Amino acid sequence: MPRFNDVAWFEIGTDDPAAAERFYGEVFGWQTGQDETASTSPAYRVIDTGGSRGGLFTGTENYAIFSVLVEDVDAACRKVEAAGGRVQRPPAVNPVGVTFAHLLDPAGNHFSVFTPPS
Repeated sequence: MPRFNDVAWFEIGTDDPAAAERFYGEVFGWQTGQDETASTSPAYRVIDTGGSRGGLFTGTENYAIFSVLVEDVDAACRKVEAAGGRVQRPPAVNPVGVTFAHLLDPAGNHFSVFTPPS
């Protein structure tokens, strides 16, 4: 299990999930599949790199972000704002109990923070 404040997840958003799965599979050998412990949504599939895991989200926005495991998502959002960043998507809880928020650093780089279900 990753430690707090480590990059512990990544997410790739795509409007063409089949192409993304094919690309990352061909280039890096990554495997993608449904994992109900990560998300019950069919739009969210889990990527296994062989060394770490991340998510492949089907939507209208194309992006790639890293996610940091934190002890408290609300506290992390306050720290980000105090340090000059901003909250792009406020804290939310997904159907499997993961609390997360999407943030921007002062330069506008997108990343997220999360805590696993209790």
